[in-house]
Amino acid sequence: MSPVQQTRLSPRTVVIMAISAVIIAGGLLLFVLVSLPQLRSTGQVEVKLGSDTFDAGYATVQADAIAANGPILYPDPAGGQRDIFVQHLGDDPVTGWFAFDARRPGTGRECNIVWDASTTTFVDPCGGPTIPADGTGMQAFAVEVRPGEEDGTERIVVDLNAEPTPTS
Repeated sequence: MSPVQQTRLSPRTVVIMAISAVIIAGGLLLFVLVSLPQLRSTGQVEVKLGSDTFDAGYATVQADAIAANGPILYPDPAGGQRDIFVQHLGDDPVTGWFAFDARRPGTGRECNIVWDASTTTFVDPCGGPTIPADGTGMQAFAVEVRPGEEDGTERIVVDLNAEPTPTS
């Protein structure tokens, strides 16, 4: 025998609780479907997913890797809308950084440009013209080399949420 006496809910109480739960769930669903999009369209709510920047690693390490193997393709794990290349040109690991879309606007992932080491240009597998090593003609993203927070070693930081601009 249990020292705690069990409480039994009447069928009427159970029905009232169930109806209340359905009403609350419906109200929340209505809020999400109606109110949030309306607030978003008026500019009162800003939806941001992910970080504003992408840390592409240590400048010296990545410059050496690019010199040996070519530009680095960073696939976008969140749906593939922002696959980017990070490229380094020159001998100074602090300068000469470029980041740009891996494909032309309106094309799918099958059209990601490909690095051709023999010509030091990018080739468009979907028939577009070749692209210079610095990504001229592609949508570019701002790149900054900053001292690392932990050890002060320079890190490459790409601003992915800024509006992309055409490279010139």
